[in-house]
Amino acid sequence: MGILTNTARSLAQAGEGGPSFAFRSARGVVQGQGLRAVLPRGPAETLGARVGAFFRAAGADALLAGALPFARDAEDYLVQPLAVSRTAEPLTPGRPPAPRWQLAHEPDAAGYAAAVQRALDIMQAETGVASGLTKIVLSRSLLATADAAIDLGALLGRLSADPAVTGFLVPLPPRGGAPRVLAGATPELLLSKQGARILSHPLAGSARRQRDAAADAANAAALSRSDKDRREHAIVADFILDTLAPYCRQLSAPQGTTLTSTNSMWHLGTRIEGELKDPSINAAELAALLHPTPAVCGLPRDKAARLIGEIEPYDRDFYAGAVGWCDAAGDGAWYVSIRCAEIAGTTARLYAGAGIVPGSDPWAEAAETGAKYGALLAALGIELEETRP
Repeated sequence: MGILTNTARSLAQAGEGGPSFAFRSARGVVQGQGLRAVLPRGPAETLGARVGAFFRAAGADALLAGALPFARDAEDYLVQPLAVSRTAEPLTPGRPPAPRWQLAHEPDAAGYAAAVQRALDIMQAETGVASGLTKIVLSRSLLATADAAIDLGALLGRLSADPAVTGFLVPLPPRGGAPRVLAGATPELLLSKQGARILSHPLAGSARRQRDAAADAANAAALSRSDKDRREHAIVADFILDTLAPYCRQLSAPQGTTLTSTNSMWHLGTRIEGELKDPSINAAELAALLHPTPAVCGLPRDKAARLIGEIEPYDRDFYAGAVGWCDAAGDGAWYVSIRCAEIAGTTARLYAGAGIVPGSDPWAEAAETGAKYGALLAALGIELEETRP
């Protein structure tokens, strides 16, 4: 069962007066207050067993929430709050703060375009090889340091203002004794479960929104008919269908692939609905089976993950993993942890990625990652201009 570790105590003290976690969207609000325990940590393959043991000891009213890291063999971080609320007072987003920021890219747009070209060269060399790389998702990071501490409550309010996303705030294990959180505005539902019913809504294939209505409609139409983006999306949807099929009596994508949007991006999305053979399986266990999907990793998954570790100049940690919650009945909701930032005191490390497939243009992918920073940049009050040389 869960134990209250020194880590949990330090987070509880640091978060006194604020939520230990929060998920806010058009689907509703789930928010925890205080910290009672931390689930014994471990890799994705053991999450189902650990969650089952926890709820057998903790009782029917218990709830766990937290984050799964990108790497399947890395340790997750799930907490049990002292109290749970499924309603909350509306947050007033307010104006973004106006601190002075220092920015550091890892890498910048040119460095990212070069990484994309490296991935494309690998794909080209492996053409026709059965185990060859068909997709890889490469990310880049922006480290922003302010001259004042970041107000997490106000940030969550601004991130939650877009009705097409789920704003979230979850604790992460402290680093160097300092508490940190993952905050974001994810548009992508990895998996939700209620009774025997499950739902997943993967997104892959993206285009920037435009202020001009005609240009915005043109971008959406171009994305909808893009062969490259439809191939990228099909890889993700097929992976989720194939992974969930053995657990389901019925599984389908009745609407097919459609356009969906946030305030800053257009996406191709597929709504996948299913009925489980065994309704007692926990949502966290299903989420652990799915993640990381090709939407944030690539295919073949293990090969793509290894190459990501070689090409990217940092450890993704909890970026491109999953955040969510689950209860003793097995119900819950888990989201892909994208459009997010790791926040500790005055620093925010932002992440953004793009799916690379044969036919990808390195500079177009760099521009896409820049656009995906948009929600966090706006919420933090950061202006970022990048130009192609």
